[in-house]
Amino acid sequence: MIKTCFVSSTSACFEWQNDLPYYFEGEYTVLLNGAPTFCGNTNVFSLFDLEPNTEYELSVKDREEVVRFRTHLETAAISVRDFGAVGDGISDDSMACQSAINCMPRGGRLYFPKGTYLTAPLNLKSHITIELAEGATILGIADKTRYPRLPGEIKDIRSGEAVHVGTWEGNAVPMHQALLFAEYAEDITIVGRGVIDGNAEAAGWWVDHRNYEYARPRLMFFNRCNGVRVHGVTVKNSPSWNIHPYFSSNVDFMDLEVLAPKVSPNTDAIDPEACDRVDIIGCRFSVGDDCIAIKSGKIDIGRKYRKPANRHTVRNCIMRCGHGAVTLGSEISGGVTNLTVERCVFHETERGLRIKSRRGRGESCVIDGVVFENIRMTGVGVPIVINLYYNCCDPDRNSEYVWSREKLPVDERTPNLGSFTFRNMICEKCQRAATFCDGLPERPIKSITVENIAFDFDENATPGIPASQDFLKKTCRMGMYMKHIGTLKLKNVSVKGHVGEELITEDVGEIIRE
Repeated sequence: MIKTCFVSSTSACFEWQNDLPYYFEGEYTVLLNGAPTFCGNTNVFSLFDLEPNTEYELSVKDREEVVRFRTHLETAAISVRDFGAVGDGISDDSMACQSAINCMPRGGRLYFPKGTYLTAPLNLKSHITIELAEGATILGIADKTRYPRLPGEIKDIRSGEAVHVGTWEGNAVPMHQALLFAEYAEDITIVGRGVIDGNAEAAGWWVDHRNYEYARPRLMFFNRCNGVRVHGVTVKNSPSWNIHPYFSSNVDFMDLEVLAPKVSPNTDAIDPEACDRVDIIGCRFSVGDDCIAIKSGKIDIGRKYRKPANRHTVRNCIMRCGHGAVTLGSEISGGVTNLTVERCVFHETERGLRIKSRRGRGESCVIDGVVFENIRMTGVGVPIVINLYYNCCDPDRNSEYVWSREKLPVDERTPNLGSFTFRNMICEKCQRAATFCDGLPERPIKSITVENIAFDFDENATPGIPASQDFLKKTCRMGMYMKHIGTLKLKNVSVKGHVGEELITEDVGEIIRE
């Protein structure tokens, strides 16, 4: 069975319904209105260059699958070249591109034909579609002075209330404007087979990156937006995080590719922060930091807004490099609830699931309802990491309060971890440990369920630190490490090629084996 995931005026995205991680059971041929269109082998596939407001019939050769869909109506389709954009990669197309966006009617589509459009940051607005044709590239200008500096918060001149504008790593701080930028907007669609390139290396954004007065720009930033859809494009070489939806809702990322060099700093692929209902479907990642990092702010933002990252789904994605395939934190003081990650492939990431938090994230940091299922991992350092002693970022990161193994008082600074379920996973060529779950003695992780999972170590595994915390020694081929957990449920779990004990536990209240 094929599900329709997304339809715009000129594109559509579809998904096979099965339990297979990322790849379909074999190659298939897609027909559109009876004519062969392309061959594929992944669970998610897309169609582009469709006509608006048109009924289509999609079928698959030698199968009974038939899907009928209608593309959306649009009010106008306008080429960016009509506003003077040159697209030669040399001319400055900033003014032409921004003028075209400003003039777009509600429900209109701005089309970028084949070419390279060199531009400074662009401000998007509500109710428009941006389409990048195959061979079209929006290229960030290399001059840093062309990226406006935005304040973290500004004050309403009458009420004195804060209006949140800029952010970095969970705090309201000044930042450089993103290449594609939208705040307090709705109904924004970006589609096509083109490229959005941050051009970070040419601009020098990755050099001496810790010493900028203002936070480096993201490639795409959506602050307090509703109804953002990004489909099909390739996003790469961002100065920092590639895509950052912030306090936004109803956000969809479909069939994207997000790329950055392995050594590029902080180039996370997609970091939804304090968002509600985010779907990341059929995407491909290879970046220099976490592939997906789900966040909800540091303690000031967590306490003030108490806005959790809620109702997120990651499905049929492939992560080929990165510190973590799917990470929670470390800025999660608003909490994370109702996260499902399923039918994904993790290949040679340092960790699979990576939860990084610590004392000081606050009692509003409630992480609960996390489910991973039907996952295939190969060459992952540690498939499952839950680390409550995370020692990166912030001035207090190496303080005794963070690293202490004593049972400290539970107060307003103490995070709270609920239930985690991992099932139907194959983890091959593991490196450092099968799992590394390290809770707090004063507030243990409530429950962890591990079901139908096979861990198999690489016989040539290399040692490494299993989690980012002070005083931790390197491990290699360590079994399942579980510490400070209320209930641990194990069913049909195998560990092969490990050195030492298969299961290492400390302060686990109840172990249930089935």
